[in-house]
Amino acid sequence: MKSVLIDLDEPTYKALNQIAPAAKRQRAQFIRNAIRKAILEAEYERIRAAYVRQPDSEAEADDWSTAEEYKP
Repeated sequence: MKSVLIDLDEPTYKALNQIAPAAKRQRAQFIRNAIRKAILEAEYERIRAAYVRQPDSEAEADDWSTAEEYKP
């Protein structure tokens, strides 16, 4: 696993310690999860922007008029 050193301002550091204390690696896991979430959101935004630039034509769009009921 690679390490990254970051600087945080004091208010951000204090807020992070309240949410995810350094003990038991909670803080590191919290930061890893936040980064993963940001990466996923950026990917969704790229996909959304691609569809805005080039939407499906009516012929390519899914026909949901006969969709089956979802049963988990």
